[in-house]
Amino acid sequence: MASDVMLQHLDYLLALASERHFGRAAARCHVSQPTLSVAIRRLERDLGITIVQRGQRFEGFTEEGRRVVTWAQRIVAERDEMLADIERMQGRLTATARIGAIPTAVPASPFVTDEFLRRNPAASVRIEALSSREIARRLADFEIDGGLTYLDEETPPGTRSVELYREQYVLVAPGDDPLMGESPVSWSDAAGRPLCMLTTAMRNRRILDANMAAEGAQYRPVVEADSVDALYAHLISSKRATIASTAWLPQLGIPEGFAARPMVQHGPSPAIGLVVLDRAPASIVAAALAEVAEGIDLSTRIDRMWADMRPS
Repeated sequence: MASDVMLQHLDYLLALASERHFGRAAARCHVSQPTLSVAIRRLERDLGITIVQRGQRFEGFTEEGRRVVTWAQRIVAERDEMLADIERMQGRLTATARIGAIPTAVPASPFVTDEFLRRNPAASVRIEALSSREIARRLADFEIDGGLTYLDEETPPGTRSVELYREQYVLVAPGDDPLMGESPVSWSDAAGRPLCMLTTAMRNRRILDANMAAEGAQYRPVVEADSVDALYAHLISSKRATIASTAWLPQLGIPEGFAARPMVQHGPSPAIGLVVLDRAPASIVAAALAEVAEGIDLSTRIDRMWADMRPS
């Protein structure tokens, strides 16, 4: 078995594992499809195994191929960490911080990314809206450096976490709605409004449903979406309502003609935080993100901004 496997071939393999299509993988690597195909075959020849199941198109990986993909993820991640560590020793960090964020944490993500970029001006950031389960998978596969997600029983194993803030819920509804004169608003009263909510696949929705159930309230949203932006778009164009986190308000605000009132709190407020892989040596980028998360008092900042927005 050859011992001189080229790292570039592993990059091509990981692109194929991500895209599940030779043409898209080649485009992602900025090479022609024949070049990528030849490289994968060269990798198979060097390792003495069949990695890819081939037919008219990509059909998946063999059992040996799946093991090679797992090792390739580790090897490429270690290479990237070595390069980032060298940059750090030279007093700069030009890597891209890859962050997965649950939809409800996306509006608050600039608090983290702005401080990260301030401390590392040569670096860049890529944010993806992902489910909490997808964040766990991508962390394990070294596809992201950190995740902004709920810190609860679903927190991914093998990670370390830094709490950033706790969600406080408010009803956002037209200002002339009678409920806007109440504080706090009961969940059973809010259930009677035409609500725009995230889908049941989202952890936030499951938390809100539990609050509704705590008051015996039954409701059926008139609009369901998989992003906070989509919820706000349906508010602005209608007289509907939503139950928002105060962490959304500094970035998204309260639509004109609408108001926000606190919801009755049932149980502890859900915690949102940064999760990174707990491994040694620590990822340079992940460590830089964790350092930022530990150094910002995001909870106090969000509370102060909400206090400035809410009516007296």
